[in-house]
Amino acid sequence: MQIATTHQSTDFDGLASLVGATLIYPGALAVLPRIINPNVKAFLSIHKDMFSLYRTGDLDLAAVNRLIVVDTNKWSRIEKGELFRDQCKPEVLIWDHHDPADCDIDASWKCQESMGANITLMVRRIKEQGAQISPIQATLFLIGLYEDTGNLVFPSTTAEDAYTAAYLLENRADLSILRTFLQPAYGERQKDILFEMLKTASRSKIHNYSASINITHISGHTSNLSLVVHMYREIVNVDVAVGIFVQRENDKCIVIGRSIVSDLNIGAVMRSMGGGGHPGAGSALLKSVNPNSVREWIVELLKGNQESSVQVRDLMSSPVIHVTSDTSMSEVSRILEVENCTGLPVVDQDCLKGIISRRDFKKLKKAGQFQSPVKAFMSTKNVTISPDKSPMHAARLMVKHDIGRLPVIENDRIIGIISRSDAMRYFYDALPD
Repeated sequence: MQIATTHQSTDFDGLASLVGATLIYPGALAVLPRIINPNVKAFLSIHKDMFSLYRTGDLDLAAVNRLIVVDTNKWSRIEKGELFRDQCKPEVLIWDHHDPADCDIDASWKCQESMGANITLMVRRIKEQGAQISPIQATLFLIGLYEDTGNLVFPSTTAEDAYTAAYLLENRADLSILRTFLQPAYGERQKDILFEMLKTASRSKIHNYSASINITHISGHTSNLSLVVHMYREIVNVDVAVGIFVQRENDKCIVIGRSIVSDLNIGAVMRSMGGGGHPGAGSALLKSVNPNSVREWIVELLKGNQESSVQVRDLMSSPVIHVTSDTSMSEVSRILEVENCTGLPVVDQDCLKGIISRRDFKKLKKAGQFQSPVKAFMSTKNVTISPDKSPMHAARLMVKHDIGRLPVIENDRIIGIISRSDAMRYFYDALPD
């Protein structure tokens, strides 16, 4: 068995390199350390089903005959490093962009070059092998590259890092996902502006969604206003937030919007104002305007902007593969394997009783419990969704509750199920033609 692993406190470059290793070495298992960066944890909370990731506890480490180490060159930074070094002693391959002088791993093969990001080295080999990169893989690789190069401005950045970024964009890496999971610089200036916005924060309803449109006066150039609006939306807890930043010295208004509901397309609003963006984010620059009139204009645009977008009913699977509450755990295990899924709803007479997932099998301590009914081990804290909700709403529920699927309920009956993978395929434009 061959596995790939990376350093503890895994960042995006480490995660990207893990996934890259599975492309370079088909059949290799990507083993993620227990301790990971908070941004990576947030990313995986919604994307985990898009990648095949394992933990050291899932595998028989004694059976590992090849260890592929990525984005580190020290045993001390690898989970179970001492076990591999002193007992298992597999063949070791290293992919690393740090100083080779720090390496304390005696590897049979190494790719060690000074580079802004480790994933750059691995994408080079992936291109040489002609392996295909999916949009989600390209997005993850670009996040890792941008994080380790500071968006290509750190002194360690090389020309090859920049070429690699371009190649990943050609492979449909999604920049909007980068903005979500990479946190830009946030300084005193941004903090002061956010404080001023919060002092005058107000909420209103537009198409049953919560909105906040704020006018704030600023002076001089201020970077990362988009981050301020992003944080403002989260703190005020609204579906859409728009900041109107007034610069009196040059008679300009910078308008920046953020939306988390597909029905209120902030990009379309900003395009109507001469700017641009996408459904979740946009901006516009206006000259010689009354900020109060701008606010009224935005409200009217938002009111007329509601879209008949894709709904959960368009993505859900139906009829639902399910089990009844008296089905044995052994039969549930068989169905999960046959259907290649990670969980099933438990349904009696079209009514949802609970959810059983692979993680629930950890509750089984004795072999005899496999003959017990599923109702003894299923989760009854049912988080459901109605068919007329948006894919974004479904994704938010799955992130909030750390679950991989949502039963779709209409008139108290289960009519379908939407999984994390269903939502992600929609967001990454991977639906069938």
